[in-house]
Amino acid sequence: MNFDLNNTLCFGIAGNFAHHLEQAGENADFVNVTTECESAPKGLFPYYIPGSQTFLGTYPLSHDEIHYPKNLQKDAHLHLEAEVCVLFEASYIDGQVSDLLPKAFAAFNDCSIRKEGAKKISEKKNWGASSKGVSKQFLRVSRFEEGGEMDPFHIASFVKRDGQLHPYGEDSPVLTYNYFYGKLKTWMLKQLNEQRDFGPLEDLSEIIANAGFPKQILISLGATSYTHFGENEFLQPGDELAVYVYDATQNDLNSIKRHASGEKIELHNSSVLKQQVL
Repeated sequence: MNFDLNNTLCFGIAGNFAHHLEQAGENADFVNVTTECESAPKGLFPYYIPGSQTFLGTYPLSHDEIHYPKNLQKDAHLHLEAEVCVLFEASYIDGQVSDLLPKAFAAFNDCSIRKEGAKKISEKKNWGASSKGVSKQFLRVSRFEEGGEMDPFHIASFVKRDGQLHPYGEDSPVLTYNYFYGKLKTWMLKQLNEQRDFGPLEDLSEIIANAGFPKQILISLGATSYTHFGENEFLQPGDELAVYVYDATQNDLNSIKRHASGEKIELHNSSVLKQQVL
């Protein structure tokens, strides 16, 4: 399944996997953000707004490249963020998002700059073309609920540097997201309609209205926790990145690692994203 995402409004979720924000050094950004419980995500952030005259109007998604920020040389402090993204069809009533109907999901790299002093999350998320990654392989989803197509999927990620493969994010079942399925959908609808400009967060209802109430919204559900290598090693030009969203009942992690190493392994019911940092 292939989708034209150029006219799709794109959001990400901050803090939906245990320990990720702490490992990324971003927990302090949300110290004044109140959530409904300790495990709740911190908020939604935009990284692509079709038609926007700001930096967020630049289409950032790529299937095969991450462009290293030219003005930062080797000090950009880029992190791969391995996630699953879900493409939703949005419905509206009286200017508010009334429903999100799932259409497909895929492997996603919410690549981020770890820079201090950024006032909004979005300032770390889009520095131009090819600053994000999404697989060409979208998998159909009809039920965003327990017992649906996404139940058996895991997220895994790797960086190949100087010929050596390193696991970058912990292999994580999607069912271990803090918020998922109905609980997450209820939370997303509330945030899309009620999140206001506060601290690192932005007014989402204003963004949606300015984008012309788009029919499609792509939401990346949050990054996995890092391995020791992932937490301590930022991306550099020449790195080869791989993110897998794979059916763990049809593939084992060893096969995923072999595929990431470059072996011609046939994977089943999987979405794969491979990028090179340029």
